[in-house]
Amino acid sequence: MGSLAEDRSEIVFFDVETSVPTRTDKGFRILEFGAILICPKTLTELRNYSSLVRPADLSVISPLSERCNGITANAVSAAPTFADIAPLVYDLLHGRIWAGHNIIRFDCVRIRDAFAEINQPPPEPKGTIDSLALLTQKFGRRAGDMKMATLATYFGLGRQTHRSLDDVRMNLEVLKYCATVLFLESSLPDIFTANSWVSPNATTRSRSNGKSPSQGGLLNTNKGSVISFPAVESKDKNHPIVSFATSSPEGDDLNIADPNIVQLDPFNLSALEEEIEKEPIKSDVSMVEKSTQESPDLASSSSVFPPCSGSILVLEPDGICIPSINASLVPSFHGSQRIELLHEGFPFQLHCTDLKVRFGISTKFIDNAGRPRLSFVVDSSPTLCNVLDACDGIAQKLTEDSGSSSDWRPVVVRKEGFFNYPTVRLHVPSAVVAGVAIYATEIYHRESSGAVQRLLFSKYDAAELGSLFTPGTFVDAFFSLDPYDYRQNAGIKLVAKKLIIHCK
Repeated sequence: MGSLAEDRSEIVFFDVETSVPTRTDKGFRILEFGAILICPKTLTELRNYSSLVRPADLSVISPLSERCNGITANAVSAAPTFADIAPLVYDLLHGRIWAGHNIIRFDCVRIRDAFAEINQPPPEPKGTIDSLALLTQKFGRRAGDMKMATLATYFGLGRQTHRSLDDVRMNLEVLKYCATVLFLESSLPDIFTANSWVSPNATTRSRSNGKSPSQGGLLNTNKGSVISFPAVESKDKNHPIVSFATSSPEGDDLNIADPNIVQLDPFNLSALEEEIEKEPIKSDVSMVEKSTQESPDLASSSSVFPPCSGSILVLEPDGICIPSINASLVPSFHGSQRIELLHEGFPFQLHCTDLKVRFGISTKFIDNAGRPRLSFVVDSSPTLCNVLDACDGIAQKLTEDSGSSSDWRPVVVRKEGFFNYPTVRLHVPSAVVAGVAIYATEIYHRESSGAVQRLLFSKYDAAELGSLFTPGTFVDAFFSLDPYDYRQNAGIKLVAKKLIIHCK
């Protein structure tokens, strides 16, 4: 077997397709491995390898797994086991720079687990490039949730097949496009800014999970805190340049365009390892450890992502079938697990319209940096109560079955004497980008004419936000249901991804 001392300078892009566990006692099983070796100087493909993998138990390939990647039990019945291909996988990976999309939290873990199951030492990388972390940090969430399929659609590269070799080649193409865009921006930052094109410099509150800097418009740092921009549509929205002005990019670097500020070279990879090893920007949902697949930005009020691994369905309460709700344990940070709520086997978020604000922005609780954790209370309809009560019961049972002794806090609040007026609390997460606090929720304003405008903020100001969410105001909300278990308290936190405030 190879040694880390060897000069193995190629970058190996790899991807694994796995089964999708439908029960807590069944883990992920590798169904396909694919990799390409890339010359780091010319980005040419030097070698490729892919193979289906037969798991020990074919029953792990559920209909849900088949829908995600199209790999059936029949397809892998005659394939080699992982033990059969392990020497080749080891030779491809060991001592090289590993690259892939979300590999640190998913693919690398699956590879280590697979080698552990056959009692063999796993391959070790010379370095690791996780394009999800890197592009979120360097490119920003211009394409929405930063999933590979979304990025590919953004650049017009076609649909993701969720097959290993196709995915790693698409991964490389996405990186090339992103690098080109960054190069153009860094070459003429003043012109991009002068033309009010969206650069990676605008601070907005539309970041989901706090991972973004630029959103939909130019930030004016000299006056007012709220800036409104009308929503813009474009037939050429997939063009990498035109889309600056028409999409809602999301990124991590707050890098206000200033001719006196030295811009970072987007092609300088000298600090790559340091960037990749950093924790993602922390939002105020820190009481729950969450995977990178959790917080997709909603590009429009009708966003519904196709069912596949990591996809998030956006549903209205009326569209929820209560018996179809269940929960599972999924990998989280540092090898731990978290609870994920599912509808018909898929993660989901809720879209509720005409929610009436009962109590405005609360600043009662603060985070570790002393910033208020922002939230507000809205009335809950009977249908929403039924959905949330069902989610409560399912998540609470799984929490207790997992050995937790924490006190469960119901997500629907029913006060004595006001039992027929239930409420729920929506949380507005914050994020810190380059030391600057921002809102991590997209917030819009709907005029009486029906026109919707994006609100951008130049600073984090709880009082100003409170002026928008006064009691009696109606809002439309997209929010995730995030189970947590923290300091002997457990429950479900409703985290706002997108809010549309109705004109009074």
